[in-house]
Amino acid sequence: MTLREKMLAVMAEVNRDVAERSELVEMISIALLTRKNLFILGAPGQAKSYAINSFRSRITGARQFERLLSKQTDEEQLFGRVDLSTLIPGQVPQSILDSDPGYQRALEAVRKVKTEIDNNPDLTDGYMNAGTAVSWAERYKGILALLHSSEPAVQTVGKIPEAEICFLDEIFKCNDGVLNSLLTALNEHKYTNEGRTYPIPTISFFAASNEIPNFNDPQEKILEALYDRLELKVITDNIQEKANRMAVLKSKQAGTFGQTSAAITMDELLTMQKEVAAVPVPDTANELADDVLCELRKNGVPVSDRKYLNYYPIAQAKAWLSGHAAVEATDLLALKNYLWKLPGDLANVEAVLNRLCINPMQSKVNDIRGMAMEAQEDFNAAKDGQNIPNADSKALIKLRGELVRLYGMQQDLAGAAQSDSEKALTEGLLSDLEQISRQAHEAVGFTYAPLEQLAVLQ
Repeated sequence: MTLREKMLAVMAEVNRDVAERSELVEMISIALLTRKNLFILGAPGQAKSYAINSFRSRITGARQFERLLSKQTDEEQLFGRVDLSTLIPGQVPQSILDSDPGYQRALEAVRKVKTEIDNNPDLTDGYMNAGTAVSWAERYKGILALLHSSEPAVQTVGKIPEAEICFLDEIFKCNDGVLNSLLTALNEHKYTNEGRTYPIPTISFFAASNEIPNFNDPQEKILEALYDRLELKVITDNIQEKANRMAVLKSKQAGTFGQTSAAITMDELLTMQKEVAAVPVPDTANELADDVLCELRKNGVPVSDRKYLNYYPIAQAKAWLSGHAAVEATDLLALKNYLWKLPGDLANVEAVLNRLCINPMQSKVNDIRGMAMEAQEDFNAAKDGQNIPNADSKALIKLRGELVRLYGMQQDLAGAAQSDSEKALTEGLLSDLEQISRQAHEAVGFTYAPLEQLAVLQ
């Protein structure tokens, strides 16, 4: 089984238990494949947490952290607390002892003589050997104490600084003290305590909430930065189809709900990430993404340059999951859950993506054809202008200039056409442009010339 097939098997198994959550499950996968963070918005009881926990439980060998946040949650619960013993002179941080090979050898010698005594408690030599081993270990520990005297250490075992996958439920319930630490963790994957900065190995942060803050409220606006660091966003709803509700219900009643057979290892996930990053992104995909950006901005959907310039890993992940050799136009549909900020933007984002990405060549051809028809209408209105000398010739000159411009755009499309259907679309567009030009020349009694010739003359 290939790595891609393993990922798809995990997705299929999670989808089996969470009906009508295929979009969420795909975004969980894409988040892990691209090291991005994911936010899920939905009412209680919509299997948000279950979907995340079900998916991440199938990643074996990954260190994980989960916490339900509240106003009472403090930094120690998320990032660990200072080991007070390390502030006492002569004491050594446990992390130093655990990582020092000399001390570990000394400790192993102590364990060995302890086993000898347990096996033969009446043997005097065992106690003598034990005294030597303990003395050796204590002296070595004393050396480490001199080297690391009163060096504060944070106990991070089981906390975010040692987790590869983190799930923070009700993330916007955190207090201001926790907020700044979370911002640094999500954005820079670092945590600072007692003057020391610790790297955070987290691949993806998953977060969920029943609501998003009111960013117009000065007291809640501070949460906007945290919200922005959750790049992928999904909205859930109750199960709509009765058949799907019945399927989940029967699975629970039969005792088969939640059974696990598919899994991927942490090492396999890291290899998957490398394969995703190697998926080629052709210029046509970048140009299409730029078209989407411009259309959204024109429609009033705010998309920052930073967000646009980091779109491609999501498209690469979608292409990898779809088995595409390179990013294709339809892979950009995954940006639906990347480009919106507020729920009100979602329908607009989805409409633009569907229009431009499902058949991008058709959309571009239609745009050029529409501009040509507008130019033709302007020509018809201007050629019969009353009291304007040479109105017809002036109108034709203006029309020809516009048609030559559109001809250039048509030629660019023809050069980018990859399939027979796309070539047919561009050829049909050229035919329409020539027809408009021919009719205009005939209308004013001028000799018709193909657009190719007119382009050379200009």
